[in-house]
Amino acid sequence: MSTCIFCRIASGQAPAVSLAETPRVLAFLDIAPVNYGHTLVIPKEHHESFLDLPDDLWLEMGQVARRVAQALRTTLFARGINLGMNNGDAAGQVVFHAHIHVIPRYLSDGLMLFPQHNYLAGDMEKVGEQLRRALAGQGA
Repeated sequence: MSTCIFCRIASGQAPAVSLAETPRVLAFLDIAPVNYGHTLVIPKEHHESFLDLPDDLWLEMGQVARRVAQALRTTLFARGINLGMNNGDAAGQVVFHAHIHVIPRYLSDGLMLFPQHNYLAGDMEKVGEQLRRALAGQGA
């Protein structure tokens, strides 16, 4: 897709600071990092979200993300790593090309993550049952 910035980066038509590459996956520094070293891992082929990725490509992206995370720990002395992936506009996806954020974390970086809520009485069991039925229908 010529209008997709990540497709353009993957094909070499747009600049990026590349870190790691396989025949099907590319890792490069995010231009608006949460912390220095914040890396994006993308499939070179266009897929809108992780729901569209073939299983073997999803696995390969995870393997590259893990290699990047290990490099962030040893090189930038990250105390932790967040992996993030926004899928769909309601989840905050801005570039509609599947990508994993590999974010180095430090005790004093101030990044706050998900607010948590409690289920209403009985709802946890109901939701669990609905999801088990859906998963069983998928052969999971």
